[in-house]
Amino acid sequence: MTSHLARFFLCVLLLTTGAAGAQERGPETNLPIPRFVSIRAAEANVRRGPSLTHRIDWVFTRKDMPVEITAEHGHWRRVRDREGAGGWIHYSLLSGVRTVIVDDDMLPLRARPDPDSPVTAQLELGVIARLGDCGPDWCRLNVGGYRGWAPKAALWGVGADEILE
Repeated sequence: MTSHLARFFLCVLLLTTGAAGAQERGPETNLPIPRFVSIRAAEANVRRGPSLTHRIDWVFTRKDMPVEITAEHGHWRRVRDREGAGGWIHYSLLSGVRTVIVDDDMLPLRARPDPDSPVTAQLELGVIARLGDCGPDWCRLNVGGYRGWAPKAALWGVGADEILE
């Protein structure tokens, strides 16, 4: 209950100081919360709480899987995947390398960020790609030796309003 009160007073403070648009920062890293990262290891335990004494609820078994960090506590990060499943992971199992998951089956990867541009490849649903530059509507991807542009709306692992250069 105390954390709920703290959040309430923080919201009141932000609203009264005019800083309502300010993004929350992690207490450990001072990086934005939420933010996307990827799984560094081939296997990463997801725990019920932020310590080795907490039960392992499940295991990520896919290296480079994008996840969203939603909280920080010491060396632990609370993450969620694209289905919304989440838990706590030790920070050493995470990487700042940005990846995305393709959310549309047979997504055309285009030569330029233009729907009329030539198709360089088609990506299956669930493919993980390395993320490059992103504009308001398109992101540059690198996957399996192919490079090209895909609509941001067809990807999970990048924020709708996120611009990357």
